Order: sequence, then C-alpha cells, then structure tokens
Amino acid sequence: MIRFVWLQFRTQAAIAFGALAILAIILAFTGSHLVHVYDTTIATCRAQRDCGTVTATFLHNNRTLRTWLGYLVIVAPGIIGIFWGAPLVAREFETGTQRLVLTQSVTRTRWLVAKISVIGFASILFAGLLSLMVTWWASPLDRVNMNSFTTFDQRDIVSIGYAAFAFALGLGAGVLIRHVVPAMAATFAAFVVVRIAFINLVRSHFESALMLSRHYSASFGPGHGIVYSYPMTFTSSPGSWVISSKTFNAAGNAVTNIACKLKSGIRVGPGSQSLSQAELKAKVRAAEAVFQKCIEQYRQVFTYQPASRYWQFQWYETSSFIAFALVLCVATIWWVRRRSST
Repeated sequence: MIRFVWLQFRTQAAIAFGALAILAIILAFTGSHLVHVYDTTIATCRAQRDCGTVTATFLHNNRTLRTWLGYLVIVAPGIIGIFWGAPLVAREFETGTQRLVLTQSVTRTRWLVAKISVIGFASILFAGLLSLMVTWWASPLDRVNMNSFTTFDQRDIVSIGYAAFAFALGLGAGVLIRHVVPAMAATFAAFVVVRIAFINLVRSHFESALMLSRHYSASFGPGHGIVYSYPMTFTSSPGSWVISSKTFNAAGNAVTNIACKLKSGIRVGPGSQSLSQAELKAKVRAAEAVFQKCIEQYRQVFTYQPASRYWQFQWYETSSFIAFALVLCVATIWWVRRRSST
C-alpha cells in the first residue's frame, strides 16, 4: 500500500524536492559569500571602530533575498496543507472513486494511514530541509541583528510543526467538505487564523514573562536643552522579545505622555533683566532640577521574554503544532472509518 501511495505521489514529490535542490545550490553559493563578507568585515569592525556603517551596509545589501526567503519559509507549510493535504481524500470523494477505494480488501484505516505516513512525512521533510537551509544561510545576518525572536517563525524547527499541522488540517478539511477547491480554501483560512491566534495569544505565555521597571531621567546639553531622557529603549537583555512597554506616573496609572516641561523664566535679549553669569547658571540648574524631579516620578515598565528562552519556545511551539496534527489525523481516520462509501 505504501508503494502504491508513493507511485501516486512521486511526481509532486519530484517537483517539490527538485525545486528545493535548486534553491539549495543557490543558497550554498550566496551563503558562502555571506559568511566570507561577515568574517572579513563585521567580525573585524570593532578594531576599525566603524561597526555602525559596516553592519548597516551588510544588512542592506542582503535585505531583499533575506526578506523573500523569510516569506518562503512562512508560507511553505500553508502551501503544503493546501496542495498536498486538502486534495488527498477530497479528490476521491469529488470524483466518486471512493466507492472503489473504500470497498477493496485493504481496510479504510490502512489506506488512510498509508497516505498520511508517506505524504505527511514528505511534508515534514520538505519544510524541515527548507528551514534548515534558510537558517544556515541567514546565520551571519542573525548574528548581526542579535534578536532571534524577530525571525522566530522563519528559523530552526518550528516549520516542522507548522507543516505537520497544515497537512493534517488540509486532510481533515478534505474529508469533511469532500470537494477539492472549497477544502483548499478552508485549509488556507483556518491555517492563517490559527497561526495568527497562536502568535498573539499563546506564544508569549509559554513561560511567565519577566518585567523590568526603570525610572526616567534626563540629560541636559549646552544651551539649556534636553539631550535625551531615558529609558526609551530596552537594552538590559540583548536579543530579548519585548512584549510590551508602558509608562506609568507616580500614581501608578499608565500614561502616553510625560507631563513635564522645562521652564526657567530666563529671558535673554533687548529689554531683559540683566543677569550675571553666576545667576544665569543658578537659574538654569534650578530649572533642570525641577524638571529632573518631575520626570523621575515616571517609570517605564518592560514586559519581555529573555533571549535564553528562544529554544524552549521553539520546542514548545513545534510540539504544540505536532500535537494538533496528531489529533486531527486520528479524528480524520475515525471519521473515514465510520462514514459510508457512497
């Protein structure tokens, strides 16, 4: 039975893995060049004290290919579910061949398990190899970006879980709907909804988020101007996933604006009161002190997941989607075993 399923599927598999082989050749050539550029420029820029310009150029020159490869890794599992999962059983019902298939000596369970095993394994293998190649190719760029969570869906092992889930979702949609095109559309819609919901509602709760609270302060420059106030950016734990950043006032209420103004009452120009240099400096310092006292009442609270949890989250998410896939496959087998062949 497995051999028969493979004979039916081999053309699609040859096209998919042939395209993957071509992409592998392209990435091998461009990736080797990328590693060489990183080793000769980024790795030595600290000695030349010009890392800002060098890294900006390095990231800019490879931005287009990096972006498209990221999109490819994201959409590939969904394409697998649409074109490999949804038509797998739906085509049999749509064309009426299930009357022959489901009444042979081979049981329905064995027939469906064979299809799931062969094509499901091919789906996981394709997504895993694609993610592995892109992860290797983009590793120099990721070392420069220093934040692995920004490309979480495009790297390492999570694509395996996405592909397994998309395939099982398409299979289930095909069994329920029994028409290829509507099943493909339903698979696409459901896959997108689940992925978005998981990103926004589930992923950040795999582990309890950490919180960092820092009071604002200000630095004053020449001419009685504020150079900057801080904290404004999260720098305490490089590579972390910042889930939220909120500013609170002295009463503990979240605010969007800091109600502090720098006013000194100093007038300079024709007709202004004459002030000595010492008096002018004293007024400036007094104004700055008032402003500093006001702004220190505000604090910025960051909620974040540290970079050290990246691989934990990869395993959590991969395991979750594989579990979803197994449940869908078992439910599909149960459903096919109990419905009529007509």
